[in-house]
Amino acid sequence: MDAITLLKEDQQKAKTLMTEVAATTERGVKTREQKWTKLLKGLTIHENIEEEIFYPALAQHPKAKDIVLEALEEHHLVDDIVEQLKDTPFDDEHWAAKFKLTKENVEHHIEEEETEMFKISRQVFTTDELEELGASMEASKAGR
Repeated sequence: MDAITLLKEDQQKAKTLMTEVAATTERGVKTREQKWTKLLKGLTIHENIEEEIFYPALAQHPKAKDIVLEALEEHHLVDDIVEQLKDTPFDDEHWAAKFKLTKENVEHHIEEEETEMFKISRQVFTTDELEELGASMEASKAGR
């Protein structure tokens, strides 16, 4: 599987889970916690393979450097919000507001990757290079 396909699949799973988490309430603490835990694990692995494998390879191309820098900053922003979310009890009324902010930022990040970044990636990488990156990313995911 090529790198872009792998990332898109991860992102689709994240979108689905974010919708499910957003539909939970303070009364559904157990469901909220289970779905959030699954989402957080997936987002963390996804972020790691992007930062360790995909972004460094893409940043080597001058045409892509700025979009990679922006993506890294978006990761940091989401990480900061997630840290606040981790410190908020699932039944706290502020949890949903913080999650909404997290969801909006992740969705914005996904949209930019799927439009701008992936378009540039297809221009600067060959099909074989995308396959090699995908294989490295799959192996990294499997080892986590």
